[in-house]
Amino acid sequence: MPGSEFGADALAAIEEVGGRTLPWDEACARSYDLVLAASPKGDLHLLRGPRVLLPHGAGYNKSIPGEGSGSASGLDPVHLHRSGHDAPPAALHAVAHPDQVARLAAVAPRAAERAKVIGDPTLERLLASRTLREPFRAALGTGARRLVALASTWGPESLLRRDPGLPARLAALLPYDEFQLALVAHPNEHSRLGAYELAERLAPALAAGMVLARPHEEWASVLVAADALITDHGSAALYYCAVEDRPVVSVWRGGAELIPGSPMDALLSRVPRLERAEDLAEAVRAYRPGTGREAARAAFAHQGRALNRLRTELYALLGLAPPPHARPLRLLPAPRPAARTPLAFDVDAEVAGDAVRVARRPAGLGDPGHHLAVEHGAESERLARSAGLLYRRALPAPAAHSGVAWTADGWARHALSAYPGCRTAVAILPSGLGLLRIRGRAHAYAFRVEPCGEGGRIVRADPAAAASAVHAWLLAHRDRPVATARVSCVLGDRSFDVLLRPAAPEETAEAV
Repeated sequence: MPGSEFGADALAAIEEVGGRTLPWDEACARSYDLVLAASPKGDLHLLRGPRVLLPHGAGYNKSIPGEGSGSASGLDPVHLHRSGHDAPPAALHAVAHPDQVARLAAVAPRAAERAKVIGDPTLERLLASRTLREPFRAALGTGARRLVALASTWGPESLLRRDPGLPARLAALLPYDEFQLALVAHPNEHSRLGAYELAERLAPALAAGMVLARPHEEWASVLVAADALITDHGSAALYYCAVEDRPVVSVWRGGAELIPGSPMDALLSRVPRLERAEDLAEAVRAYRPGTGREAARAAFAHQGRALNRLRTELYALLGLAPPPHARPLRLLPAPRPAARTPLAFDVDAEVAGDAVRVARRPAGLGDPGHHLAVEHGAESERLARSAGLLYRRALPAPAAHSGVAWTADGWARHALSAYPGCRTAVAILPSGLGLLRIRGRAHAYAFRVEPCGEGGRIVRADPAAAASAVHAWLLAHRDRPVATARVSCVLGDRSFDVLLRPAAPEETAEAV
């Protein structure tokens, strides 16, 4: 339907799910048994057939400048009465909560006569997909990290307009082995800027490994997977709160768009506010359990039953009896992982006896650390020449068994020779074993990082992070002969044992 300035990606979304489209003129020439719409805006009155307005977003939380007389988006009387005052504008106005009927009645009494509380169909898919949380996190590559999602609505008061640098600042502050970032941006921002321009504006954070969720379904999968949410006044936060009671932090700084007394207003008034990116951990700890769930209950009624209620109402409008068995609800799709993975890190390493606390952050976003660790052959030559630690991961099996391949020790010797500024070279073998050479030591070392147990699960550390711990430990003990040692690699609140010993001949000769 013509009329939306944010419709650039609408047809692509329809094609992705296999939907059929009609030219607007042809659509207006036909008659329909039902016309389903998620908004009263536009020229819906030109379509012939009983109209059903479905819930759009998590209630009426936000006003849009220039729309109505300060009314919430979706409650503009001009749109609700578009079909004239002699007939209700819709055969059914489905809403998600009883309070929304009262809001509707205050601005459009005739429309409220056909309003029924059915709940929120979108929320049903999130609730039904909660069991996929672990597969979603596996698809994102989250591992044992905490997934911090940022939710930005659209418009001049949104997170991305007011503080577009926040994702990059968080990426510079949060240790990579402890946290993963994901951004859920409103579809209007995707449409307004386009994929290329949006990616360019977010380039530093995306290069640091931030996930940018696709706008049509993937945003919901990311919310299911997230451990904490940073939000502006957009109502995506209410969906997150309805799924699980996990921490929410606000970056809303006030403005004219948020409707006083709305569920989002109630949520933002009760959750911690993030004043500086550096205070994220403190803000997350300050979240009071139950706050988000309480706000979600004020936005969504009949949680878990909305689709059945909607199905009953729609079949009644068609004059048909519903089939005895409903089709299974289509679950959310698995999200895509980050488009880029950082391969160079500024590493903070604090050595205390045989324990080394390691915090790796993507290089170039913040201050230099104890050393620069770079994956050779995957990052720029400029960074490789500046690295104190160069590491190389084994090639995939087909590449490793064709042509010419380095041995682990051969590559480590080559790296130390070719890069005079490099102190340590590490080849990570397919088994996860690390083969290490440090400048000034006569022999090669092998190390293996052991997993740790946590609540019945096995948690594994990246061998490259353990390599930074061993590198820092050996430098701190440069005057001490080392035969066999056990070093603790501390990543956040987890400690991993790393066994360091002289490398065996067959290990030095293994192909990488």
